[in-house]
This record gives sequence, C-alpha cells and structure tokens, in this order.
Amino acid sequence: MTATEEAAIRPASEGRPLREASIAGLLIVGLAIPLVGFHLKEASGGGLTIEYRFDWVVGAGLVAFLGRLAFAWAYPWVEAKSTRTLSKLRFSFSTRAIGIALLSFGVLLPSLPFADRYVVDLATTVLIYSMLGLGLNIVVGLAGLLDLGYVAFYAIGAYAFALLSTQHDFSFWACLPIAAVLAAFLGLLLGFPVLRLRGDYLAIVTLGFGEIIRIVLINWVNVTGGPNGIASIPRPTFFGAPFSRTQVGGATPFHQVFGLSFSPQHRIVFLYYLILALVLFVAGISSRLRRLPIGRAWEALREDEIACRSLGLNPTSVKLSAFATGAAFGGLAGVFFATRQGFISPESFTFMESALVLAIVVLGGMGSQVGVVVAAFIVVALPEFARGFAELRMLVFGAAMVIVMIWRPRGIIGHRAPSVRLGRRQLPQSDATPST
Repeated sequence: MTATEEAAIRPASEGRPLREASIAGLLIVGLAIPLVGFHLKEASGGGLTIEYRFDWVVGAGLVAFLGRLAFAWAYPWVEAKSTRTLSKLRFSFSTRAIGIALLSFGVLLPSLPFADRYVVDLATTVLIYSMLGLGLNIVVGLAGLLDLGYVAFYAIGAYAFALLSTQHDFSFWACLPIAAVLAAFLGLLLGFPVLRLRGDYLAIVTLGFGEIIRIVLINWVNVTGGPNGIASIPRPTFFGAPFSRTQVGGATPFHQVFGLSFSPQHRIVFLYYLILALVLFVAGISSRLRRLPIGRAWEALREDEIACRSLGLNPTSVKLSAFATGAAFGGLAGVFFATRQGFISPESFTFMESALVLAIVVLGGMGSQVGVVVAAFIVVALPEFARGFAELRMLVFGAAMVIVMIWRPRGIIGHRAPSVRLGRRQLPQSDATPST
C-alpha cells in the first residue's frame, strides 16, 4: 500500500470508529429492551410471569458495538485492497451457466436421496415466490415503477380460481388464463390513477391499493367468505386423473393409470413439476418481452422518463403494459397457491408478502431473472433451516440481508446483458486507409 493510500485511509479510521460503534451499540440496546428484554413464561403455580433478560440486551449491545468497531476499522483497508486487486483481475460469470445449473438441479430434485416430502414442498414454495418475483421484476426491475401492492394481484388470482372452481366447477387449467386476464385488467385499473406519479408517491399509492384489496376480501363476506376464507378448493389432476386412492367421480386415479402403488408423494411431485413448468413459462415470456420493443421501452422508461417521452414513446401505454404484464404473472402464481393449499383467506395476502417479493427482486438484482430465483431460495428456504433458533430467526435473516446488500449493493446477480448489442462497424478498405 502506498503512502498516499495510507494517508487517505488514516483520517477515516482514527476518530470516527469508536463514536459510530458506541451509537450502534446504544441503538441496539434500545431496540433490544422491548424485543428481548422481557419474556412471558408460565409460572410454577399457574398463570404467567415476566422473565427479565437484560443480560441478552447487554450482550446484543456488546455484539453490535464490537461488530461496528471492527467493520469501521477494517473496511477502508479492505476497500483499498480490493480496488487494487480488481483493477488487475476482472471476474466474470455467466448467468446462462448459473441458470442451466439451477434448471438441472430443479428437474432432478425429486429424485435425489435427500428429497423427502418436506424438501419438495419447500422447493415448491420457493418456486411460487420465484414466479411472483419474476412478475414484480417487470414492474420494478425493468420499468422502474416501485410497486408495494403486488400482493393484490396474487390475491385476485387465488380468489378467482377458488370462486370459479368451487361455485362454477371450472377446472384448474381453465382458470389459469381467466385469472391471468382478471389480474391484468386489475393492473390496468391500478395503472391509470398512478400515471403521473413516480418514486415514493407511486409506492404509497400502490401500498394503499394492496390494502384496499385485502379489506374488500375481508368485508365482502357473501362472495369471498370474509375472514373465514374459502375451503375445499379442488386439486389439479393429471389430465383428468386425480391423485386419490380410489376413483373420484368415475375418474381413474393416477397410480392406477400408470400401474403404480398409491403414494401421497405423487401429488406433491406433480405440483412441484407443475409450478416448475409455470416458472419456466413465465421466465421465457419475460425474457422474450425484454428483447422486443416493449421491453426496450420499459428499460427506457426506467432510465429517464423525460428522454423516453422525447423519443416518441408514450409513457402511458408503457406503464400500463408493465403493470398489466406483471399483474398477469402474479395472478398465475395466485391460482397455483390456491390449488396447492386447498384453502385461502385474506390473511395470506398481507403487506408482508409484497415486501418479501420486493426484497427478492432487489436482493437478486434489478432486472435479473436468475438473480430472482437465487434470491427466492435465500429468502424463503434458508430461514427454514434456522428453526432451532426460533427466537433469533428473523434477527439472523435481517442481518444476512444487510450483509448481502453491503457486499453486493446491486444485487446478487446485478450484471445484466444489454437488450440490444451493437456490432462494431466495419469501415470499407478505402475509408479505413488514410489518404496520402
């Protein structure tokens, strides 16, 4: 390290680390007192008593103090060293190779030795959130429109399938396009009031829209069942063959059609491959749209709306198309969620779902499809392996999110290939040769 770099690092590492570490420790102590300082537990003679855990509070403050101090002292040197190293060595990776590896793993997962019912069911949940992330990625990642009410389209798709299947005997396959169209129409209705909004104002309006849909679902008891939700939602069949032990409505069960012994695992595996096919379909459509003029218009709108308008593009139609397309994909995910659960209620579509999907999009990398799938695994699957730390589960999850965003501020896979590649222009030989 040169003397100039040391001089640039020294002022930042002499006076401020101790003060910043002290502030961080005090903040964590203040937050830890109401969160972990008091604990209700059952008394020996019956009833409840309060257990004071101020040692946990002191420990949390001490960890925050030491961690912030170490970070403040080490970060300038690490940053300077990594800058010098990266200037000499360029790292590159192929998102296509990562995507092929993920697809291969996804196809082979049910046949792997450790893939029991819990693992396959967890992978199904990851794929549901991957589909939601791919839909929101169009609105947020490509078009640059911050949407905090995306769960509304998820709910519309789920309730559309639940009502049509239970009251009008529509099949799962018939409800897929219907739910997508209804969700897209709802996306258009949302798009019109927010055409002139952007940034924080757009986020607030979409947040309110998501809450309006949830409140309507709770209070429209005659149609949606209110807080009780809708139960007995039919399961999808394999081209008419149900996954049951005996015949249902004269239809031959799946295991008898293929000469297999009955196993409940068949339905779990079928649902997994079904959502995997839907995710691949959504990813393919999204990738194709990005290369079309409408996809380039989305990216132009994200970069600069004024320049987009000056180039002759209509921001109104561009925004509405982004909202409608993203909403349609959310409706497809809602249909699958309803048929997988067999029961839905408004409590399944809260603001936390929108925040979780948005975290997946940002964590994976804005506009990156492979990044969305990787982030969905990190956000959904990894916390399931921390069940032994039930009380600290969300704390560990939040800390991991902070670390990842510090390490990769543009997302896990923040690099994206350009939509259009311009080849190098080859000048004619007469033009390339300077005249004498």
